[in-house]
Amino acid sequence: MALIRRENNNREVSRQSATEAYHWDPFRMMDTLLRWDPFRYETGLRSTVGEFAPRFDVKEAKNAYVIKADLPGVKQDAVEVSVNGNLLTINGHREQEQRNDGEQYFTYERSFGSFTRSFALPDTADAQNITADLKDGVLLVQVPKRPEAQPKKITVGQGQGDGGGNKDKAKA
Repeated sequence: MALIRRENNNREVSRQSATEAYHWDPFRMMDTLLRWDPFRYETGLRSTVGEFAPRFDVKEAKNAYVIKADLPGVKQDAVEVSVNGNLLTINGHREQEQRNDGEQYFTYERSFGSFTRSFALPDTADAQNITADLKDGVLLVQVPKRPEAQPKKITVGQGQGDGGGNKDKAKA
């Protein structure tokens, strides 16, 4: 005998045998508790709101801060990059594909929806010259460093300085 859990619209969500339903597994319980997110409402196996959450990489290069995000299926006009003070914000959305009546899906895992990510820029960032490109589903945002913030090589001379003191005072 199997227990079938259904959503409000009578779709099957999960199937358990009677022995699984009445067997308490402390490890499964801990896994459920540790993964609980109070800000995300889930119905069954698929979240209904805000599930599309692309991953971002942020790194510091010699001349710029580089932010990359995988945005498969997101159109260029659906992405917005903005700066307000020292806060860089990236907004976007991916549309849900049309599902026609009569089509039978065995699994429906690809997510859709809106996302927003914000990054605090350091004081060394040049917020006036930020560039953003979306190519092949990858967003690349480059935040250049201000020229005065970039490392400067100082050559070390041989005996050309006065060692912090004044040569005239040494003679007196």
